[in-house]
Amino acid sequence: MTTNQPWWRGAVIYQVYPRSFFDANNDGIGDLAGVTHKMDYIANLGVDAIWLSPFFTSPMKDFGYDVSNYCDVDPIFGKLDDFDQLIQAAHEHGLKVIIDQVLNHSSDQHPWFIESRQSHDNDKADWYIWADAQADGTVPNNWLSVFGGPAWHWDSRRRQYYLHNFLDSQPDLNFHNPAVVDALLETVEFWLKRGVDGFRLDTANYYYHDLELRNNPPKEEVVEGSIGVRLDNPYAYQLHLYDKSRPENIAFLQRLRQLLNQYPGTTTVGEVGCDFSLKTMADYTQGNDKLHMCYSFDLLTHDNSMQHIRDTMETIENGLGDGWPCWSIGNHDVERVATRWGKNQDNIAKSKIYMLMLLSLRGSVCLYQGEELALTEAELNFEELVDPFGIAFWPEFKGRDGCRTPMPWDTNEQAGFSQQSSLWLPVPTQHYPLAVNNQEQDPNSCLNAYRDFLAFRKNRLALKVGDITFLFNDEHRLIFIRRYQDQSCLIAINTSQDEFQHPSQHDLKAIELPNSLPVGKIEAGLIILPAYSVVIADLIE
Repeated sequence: MTTNQPWWRGAVIYQVYPRSFFDANNDGIGDLAGVTHKMDYIANLGVDAIWLSPFFTSPMKDFGYDVSNYCDVDPIFGKLDDFDQLIQAAHEHGLKVIIDQVLNHSSDQHPWFIESRQSHDNDKADWYIWADAQADGTVPNNWLSVFGGPAWHWDSRRRQYYLHNFLDSQPDLNFHNPAVVDALLETVEFWLKRGVDGFRLDTANYYYHDLELRNNPPKEEVVEGSIGVRLDNPYAYQLHLYDKSRPENIAFLQRLRQLLNQYPGTTTVGEVGCDFSLKTMADYTQGNDKLHMCYSFDLLTHDNSMQHIRDTMETIENGLGDGWPCWSIGNHDVERVATRWGKNQDNIAKSKIYMLMLLSLRGSVCLYQGEELALTEAELNFEELVDPFGIAFWPEFKGRDGCRTPMPWDTNEQAGFSQQSSLWLPVPTQHYPLAVNNQEQDPNSCLNAYRDFLAFRKNRLALKVGDITFLFNDEHRLIFIRRYQDQSCLIAINTSQDEFQHPSQHDLKAIELPNSLPVGKIEAGLIILPAYSVVIADLIE
């Protein structure tokens, strides 16, 4: 069976958070040379690409998502030569490299903002979003920052407010200014010329704002969900109609796509945090002229019911057309899935079954470093926190540090991450037994289950790019069919600790899966699923 699908459709992308992956120069912080050093490990997982979280020059107020030079490497991560060596090593291993692009906002230390804030009439005066105070000196409107409080910060030089959707040290760029768009696209092309294979676009729906600065209305129903914030954050209480997801964004995404089309084989995956995330994902990926893929926060919440999974998939499929989704159940912004969904119980079994579910759904997939080890969320003391988001919302929300602690490579001091005695974040004691070297020696480990299923999936085009049809679900079980050309397979998932049986309406032939995977069986017309198990079967049609 052949396919002319582009490489990124159905691809598995491994997210590397460089600060926490491997410390090659032993200063307590991971670096680009550390990623290159561990390239064999990444390739042996069986993934298709690496997504590198930001490594650009930055004051690190938000750990690289506050960029002060878009075209250089921050010294803590190395030099441009280190990046070039990483690209070369990845390509030699058959891996694509996708890098983060943080275009919505810069650091307040970026030369563009330093100039912009000096006066009302300099060359960069309108490169950021400036607005006068109301008559009583208060902020221009009711827009809020994701990180808490108003999205406006007073600048005494200009005697105006500037917009910041995140930290006040992350001023939003003004995409309504064509010169800003031109300058940003030049920085994107800088990395294309260095050989990157694509970009993960941070906050891809935030680029444009309402020029009239209209107030956002209140949200009628306040729920945790697609905008990626918790209910203890006031940001969740607005319907974000005017501060993001604006219609003007489409034209920019089309122009970005035109640039990437000049570099065949490259791709984009956009992060969409939106009140209408699934519709926005469809809008941004339809027509083959905007983004290649998008992912949302819909599977990054605490709702791990199979009803929620099915509802999310069917909603996106009904409006997707020729667009393409990307799914993730964990990343550098959310509590680790072994804790968030697994509740720190039956970690290995649950981590395996959630992986099997994720990698069997329709779409590309992002895996976050450490998921393959079944790492749980690290419990840190307030004094150990470095994330400004967590510091601001402590103790109800402990921030993102717990999912960003260093990778445990072995059971030696500092888990083999570094020879430095003081790390930027500590390695949790409970992660040492889950170290890579321990799991490599256990054929039934979570790590080997990931490797085995990723290898199995590569040869199953129905699982990579096929259509999807759901047959059954309850709270803990999900049964669906994937079809591509003349290949059809049924996938039955049980995420519960209880055995489950379900009559099959199809003639099925169970596919033999690797021993590291928890497998059920088909017997006398019944799909029999023990605790935390899967059945994958060919349909006999």
